[in-house]
Amino acid sequence: MLSHLLIFLVLGAFAGVLAGLLGIGGGLVIVPILAFALPPMGIPQDILMNLALGTSLASIIFTSISSMTAHNKRGAVRWDIFKSISPGIILGTFIGALTTSWIPTWILKVIFVIFLYYAASNMIFGRKPTGSRDVPGTAGIVGAGGVIGFLSSLVGIGGGTLCVPFFLLCNLEIHTAIGTAASIGLPIALAGTFGNVIGGWGNPSLPPWSFGFVYLPALAGIVCASMFTAPLGAKLAHKMPVGRLKKAFAVLLLVVATRMLYSVLLYFPVTHNFLTTVFH
Repeated sequence: MLSHLLIFLVLGAFAGVLAGLLGIGGGLVIVPILAFALPPMGIPQDILMNLALGTSLASIIFTSISSMTAHNKRGAVRWDIFKSISPGIILGTFIGALTTSWIPTWILKVIFVIFLYYAASNMIFGRKPTGSRDVPGTAGIVGAGGVIGFLSSLVGIGGGTLCVPFFLLCNLEIHTAIGTAASIGLPIALAGTFGNVIGGWGNPSLPPWSFGFVYLPALAGIVCASMFTAPLGAKLAHKMPVGRLKKAFAVLLLVVATRMLYSVLLYFPVTHNFLTTVFH
């Protein structure tokens, strides 16, 4: 257990530096890291992605509080939007988290692979939507929150990747869009964690020190280390060519996504036999 905790501390330090340096959400780093790190520790494949997603969302509880506080000090959080979108966010995230408890691991991997390709392409091409409408009314923003929350829980992220483009479409200024999205990470993380705890409760495949689909050793290591290294990454961002680094990281995400897709294809006899013949 001690050796595993040390591994998670190292992984958390790495995730924190990347999050601070590149301004990316923790889930984008934490989920694939856990997906590759947990199997050698004896975590069975049938709950691998569930543990990765649940643990990622639980870690975002801590990081989102820090991020939300920092953005609020700069007046970059629209609390009126936060209040109106949160009911949909909470409901959508909770339903999504419960849904992942009965989705097979290979399907969760496919969903995450699609998300990685999407995120990487945005980083490479720098796509940003332009404002084309105002913030919708109550029904519209609750519905949008439900969709964002549901999708965020499927890929274990705090919602910034989805919220920021939505807010930019609604003509919010970029810093306000980012700050408001950061605040929405908290209800996403809380509802997603609660849903993953309930969805995984009593699962016979769970390893020791699991709280539903939240793996406590990984959570402790990642949170403790990333809280110290994220500020370091933020300082490095002012001294390094972040634009080029982000593109390089996007290429790494493409490699990770392709590797995860390869592992999915190994689930099926036809593609397994073909791939093993080609690469071995």
